[in-house]
Amino acid sequence: MYLVEQMFTQYGSALNLVLRGGGDGVCRPITVPEVQRPGICLAGQLNNYTGERILVLGASELNYIASLEKSVQCARMSQLLTPSTPAIIIARDLSIPKDLEGLCNQHSVPLFSTDMQAMDLVDRLTFFLYEGLSETIALHATLIEIFGLGMLIRGNSSVGKSEAALSLIERGHRLIADDVVRVCIKEGEFLEGSGPELTRHIMEIRGIGIVNIAQLYGSVYVREAKKIDMIVHLEEWNTRHFYDRIGLDERMYAINGRLIPYYTLPVKPSRDMALLVETIARMHRIRFRGQHLQEKIHDQLIKDMLDRYSTMRIAAP
Repeated sequence: MYLVEQMFTQYGSALNLVLRGGGDGVCRPITVPEVQRPGICLAGQLNNYTGERILVLGASELNYIASLEKSVQCARMSQLLTPSTPAIIIARDLSIPKDLEGLCNQHSVPLFSTDMQAMDLVDRLTFFLYEGLSETIALHATLIEIFGLGMLIRGNSSVGKSEAALSLIERGHRLIADDVVRVCIKEGEFLEGSGPELTRHIMEIRGIGIVNIAQLYGSVYVREAKKIDMIVHLEEWNTRHFYDRIGLDERMYAINGRLIPYYTLPVKPSRDMALLVETIARMHRIRFRGQHLQEKIHDQLIKDMLDRYSTMRIAAP
C-alpha cells in the first residue's frame, strides 16, 4: 500500500511541497496514479467524482470558490473531502481559504502547497505516482547496457551470466546490476531495472570473489538504472533440444504485464558468449528500425519457389 507520507518523503522536495494542514491523515493510501483538478465538481456536479485521486487546486478553482457565497463555499469544499481522498495540493503558493484548511484538519485530509504551476504539478506528480505505485519485483539475472540497449541476461545458477557480463564490460559495455535485478514499471509504460543499493556495481565471480566494477574499470562502465529492452536466456547446450537457426519467429516474455523480446542462447565452451550477445543486440536494433533480414530471405525463398513452380507448369506438356 502506497501512502501519502511515502509520496511526501520521496518526492516532496522535487515538488516543493509544504504541509499546511491535515497532518493526521498522512497515512491515507494512494490507490490511483492519476491527479485531478476538481473543476466542474466545485459547481456541485459530482456524478463521476469518486474522490480517489489527489486534488490539485489552481487559480481558476480558487477564484471560483471565492466568487461563491460563504455558506456555499464551505459546502462545495466539504463535498470534495471523501474518506478516500488522499490529499489536496494548492498550486503557485496561492492563498489557502481558511475554511478549506479547517475542513482538512477536521477530516484529516493532508493539505499541501507548492510554488509550481498547476499544469506542471499535475504532469510531474502523475509521473511520480506511476513510479511510486508500480510493483517492484526482484529477478535473479544480470542487467547490462549494450549499444544503448538494456539487456537482461537470465539463466540457471553457474551457467555463466556473470562471466558473460564481465566479458561484455571488457568490450566497453556498462553494468547496471548483477545477481539481483530490481524491476519496476516507469511512467506507466516501460520496465526499468536497477540493483540493490548494497550490491550496486558489485559482481561475484566464482574463483575470484567479489569485484567492484566501478573501482576496477571506472565509473563510465556502470550506471544506476536502465530500461529493459530485451531478455537473453542462457542455457547449457542440449543436443535433444531444437534451437532456432533462422530467427524468423520472435518470442516475447511477460514481466509485470509488459512483453519483452526474448532470446534463448545455448552455452558450450567453444562459443564466444560476449560476441553472440553483442550480435543479438545489434540484430535487435536493426529490427527496431524495421529491417528484418530473416523475413526478407523467407519471402524471397517463397517467391523463388512459386516462380519455379509456375515455370514448371508452363513447361509441362
